[in-house]
Amino acid sequence: MSARIDAFLQLGREQGCSDLHLAVGYPPMLRMMGDINPIHYRALTADELRGLVYEILSESQRAAFETERDLDFCYSPTETERYRFNVFRKRGEVAAAIRIVPSKIPALADLGLPPIVSRLAQSPNGLLLVTGPTGSGKTTTLAAIVNMLNETKALNIIAIEDPVEFVHKSKASLVVQREVGTSVPSFAAGLRSALREDPDVILAGELRDADTITTAITAAETGHLVLGTLHTMSAVKTIDRIIDLLPEDAKRQGAMLLAQHLRGVVSQTLLVRPNRQARRAIAEVLVMTPAIANLVLTGKTIQIPALMMTGRDQGMCLMDQMLLDAVQAKEVDPDAAYQHAQDKKLLQRFVTDPKLLPQVSLVGR
Repeated sequence: MSARIDAFLQLGREQGCSDLHLAVGYPPMLRMMGDINPIHYRALTADELRGLVYEILSESQRAAFETERDLDFCYSPTETERYRFNVFRKRGEVAAAIRIVPSKIPALADLGLPPIVSRLAQSPNGLLLVTGPTGSGKTTTLAAIVNMLNETKALNIIAIEDPVEFVHKSKASLVVQREVGTSVPSFAAGLRSALREDPDVILAGELRDADTITTAITAAETGHLVLGTLHTMSAVKTIDRIIDLLPEDAKRQGAMLLAQHLRGVVSQTLLVRPNRQARRAIAEVLVMTPAIANLVLTGKTIQIPALMMTGRDQGMCLMDQMLLDAVQAKEVDPDAAYQHAQDKKLLQRFVTDPKLLPQVSLVGR
């Protein structure tokens, strides 16, 4: 018999939504094309919502949630469906944010990312980072990279994830997926373990602390390709965040290792297309060159965007330039692109909603 929550999950999948949100006092909410809207259903009571969630939890998951008051896990009601749950407490009551994982891993070429991303992903060693805010498609991009390598190269790929979202079947490569909390206690511990398992590629789902970052850089230094994510909005902020997270006495060494072993940073966001029927990934890409490495070493990361602006022949691109290119090609909604731009003057002439533009005050004229 199906769990009661399955009906809401299937509705979200059928309508092409990315997320489902459940909170006491509100009907279930679906996120579609970036916007959240309620479905036609009554407001959920505390007992009803608790029942929907607890019905699909194992005894150990219930115990963990009662203790930690927060739980991440994946749920698969059928072989073709997979959902990532974050269950938490909101004003003392159970609530849930649920990501609807696509049933098929997309091809890297179909994501609309610059071709340099594929080339960076085929580096024999080093550190490649995919960054962006929550919901920007980082996990999907990493899954597409792993899938590309799995289909085209004979490698040992070890993925450490929290939780496992996309499930990879070994093809040309051997793909081993380990989940934080069930297979390994932490990302850092999983990385250290992976180094003893003869890897070619290691995917570290999230570099969230100094220990994980240090271990990831060590893995890259010892000849492996390491893939990871951070919740940073740009390439420069990514480098700054990594160095900031390191202990004071390790910052200089960390900058030196980044300059040597960082292959690139892909900072992405998802924007709705003009027809509002789909979204497209827009990405800023940094490629580590000797000139950029020197700026990292000397602490002059603020100068990196200038080099990225002139490095298009090396595959580099800034977010604002990619937004402009996408708007001119009519691939994204211009109003959404304007809202995401740093230098809004670049996109001001394309805006269709006057409310988004800065208002000129006539007082005193």
